Amino acid sequence: MGFSAVERDAVLKPCITLVGMAGAGKSTLGQVLAARLGWCQLDTDRHLEAYYGLPLQTIMDHFGLEEFLRIEGYLVSQLSLTRTIISTGGSVIYSAPAMERLKSLGPVVLLDIDEQTFLDRVGDGGNRGLAIAPGETLRDLYARRQPLYRAVADIVVRTDRETPEACVDSILQHIDFA
Repeated sequence: MGFSAVERDAVLKPCITLVGMAGAGKSTLGQVLAARLGWCQLDTDRHLEAYYGLPLQTIMDHFGLEEFLRIEGYLVSQLSLTRTIISTGGSVIYSAPAMERLKSLGPVVLLDIDEQTFLDRVGDGGNRGLAIAPGETLRDLYARRQPLYRAVADIVVRTDRETPEACVDSILQHIDFA
């Protein structure tokens, strides 16, 4: 027995995608936002881990940066969701097909933090599965990604100055679900 669209919302609710640097609060804020809306949350890093049955850092170590980015981009570009908060891995920004798919699912919110907050929260980056090129510093990574995040963002929310609840309030003020 199949399901028809009539049993669902007449107009499907979009997803909300959270992008930003490691340490910006994508997973934490994603959980708060999903709870507030009564929606699901998908963390794309956990999605990769579930797909391979391995920790993110092990996937990165095994495949290397280029293949990791290709895998991440492919898996994210295949998502078919509604009413879901999508907390992305920071490197998803490097995949045009993944970002096109996420934008087609609903608004993209940049969770913005300053460079020092990024450095403080990430530390040396060890075992985070950071997609960082050999020889690239964390400062280089921050500088390279920031313009990419801003280019895709429909909404920008600073998460290093407010509580998660205040950040969720700000996001919801900017999104029209009609």
